[in-house]
Amino acid sequence: MTSPPEPPEAPEQLALGTTAARKLAGTVKTPPQMQAISSRWLLRSLPWVPVTAGTFRVNRRLTYTLGDGRVEFVASGPNFRVIPAELTELPALRGYADEAALAALADHCAQREYQAGQPLVEAGTPVEEVLLIAHGKVERLGPGRYDEEARLGVLADGDHAGDQALTGPPGDWPYTLRALTRCTVLALPLRDVAAVAERTPGLRAYLDEAATRSSPPQNRRGEAEIVLASGHQGEPVLPGTFVDYDPGPREYELSVAQTVLRVHTRIADLYSQPMDQTAEQLRLTVEALRERQEDELVNNPEFGLLHNVDPRQRVRSRGGPPTPDDLDALITRRRRTRVLLAHPRTIAAFGRECSSRGVYPQEIEVDGTRTRAWRGIPLLPCDKIPVTSAHTSSILALRTGQEDQGVIGLHQPGIPDEHEPSLNVRFMGISEQAVISYLVSVYFSAAVLVPDALGVLEDVEI
Repeated sequence: MTSPPEPPEAPEQLALGTTAARKLAGTVKTPPQMQAISSRWLLRSLPWVPVTAGTFRVNRRLTYTLGDGRVEFVASGPNFRVIPAELTELPALRGYADEAALAALADHCAQREYQAGQPLVEAGTPVEEVLLIAHGKVERLGPGRYDEEARLGVLADGDHAGDQALTGPPGDWPYTLRALTRCTVLALPLRDVAAVAERTPGLRAYLDEAATRSSPPQNRRGEAEIVLASGHQGEPVLPGTFVDYDPGPREYELSVAQTVLRVHTRIADLYSQPMDQTAEQLRLTVEALRERQEDELVNNPEFGLLHNVDPRQRVRSRGGPPTPDDLDALITRRRRTRVLLAHPRTIAAFGRECSSRGVYPQEIEVDGTRTRAWRGIPLLPCDKIPVTSAHTSSILALRTGQEDQGVIGLHQPGIPDEHEPSLNVRFMGISEQAVISYLVSVYFSAAVLVPDALGVLEDVEI
């Protein structure tokens, strides 16, 4: 029986190994990395206007309220109820303050369910009720010039139809309403409105007065008319006029995002080579503040873009995902749309729709970056635009710049201890625990100079 061969002897080490050598060698390091840093295209796209005294006032021509607001509802499971005070968004009830009468009207609203493709009303049938869209999308269809149906627009959550019958003869429906998706609708019968009005003399008088109320002269934008003459000959008496201003212009106060940055003196003294620990802490803190700044510019309930879109600039998609037709409807609401902003998932959904139609959007260069565009307008990602639990989102369209009466950013450069424009870092002292504190603040806001500078394509499926 033979014995197994002995293993070969390990070669003698001739030089210092890497494990031992690393004990004497320095390590190549990177600055601290941060995943939450985004492209922040909104901050880069807005022209920033300096503000003094922390306030910016937007003066406009006098605009008359048109009564085209949205009605809001409360939901309890599958059941919806209109908020009584929200009925004043109907033009005939705008300004009416009797809560008991409004509650009685809300109690008479009957809920109905419609499936996609099912008609709500047919053109030419008598108007017998006011329809309030609680959930879903409804398409308005009218007779076309060449015997086919013409699309007249889309109604969605909060819209209403038939309310003109509250102040005049009911007449007939001038268009057909057809459900594009599964819809929940609250119907307020006109006979119930008449019954409540009979029990409430104040409501009857208010509706009668609204029927005879004449609207002041105004242009198609709702602004007080400037009387002009043209095409005349000879020496007629020319009309006199003046430009009336809004007596209560909106003022934007600069908002603030702040935090207190704390650095232990031992860290700042002993561990600041080769990288300054305080500088790196500050750099990442500023990045987080800039992310919050962009989020506030989109979602803040006071000045955020999503909350400051005029009702007439809100567009609903004709189906679910955003299509080229929907984006065309959005950008044609204003002149010189400069930029489109959407969540990255929304941009992907739009790309899928384009691919399914054989349409390939062009790419353009913005600040050295190649990005997708539609009709020559850059479609930029903004992950601050929310995505709802129902997997829907929105697309913003902006005309920017003060010269074009667009959307502008507001800031105040030159503040004390300024680190970046309108962002300062103020030393707050050293605590008894040897911790250095710095107050880091950024001041900002955004203003929409005229309503058509900002639009939104709402509730697109992604």
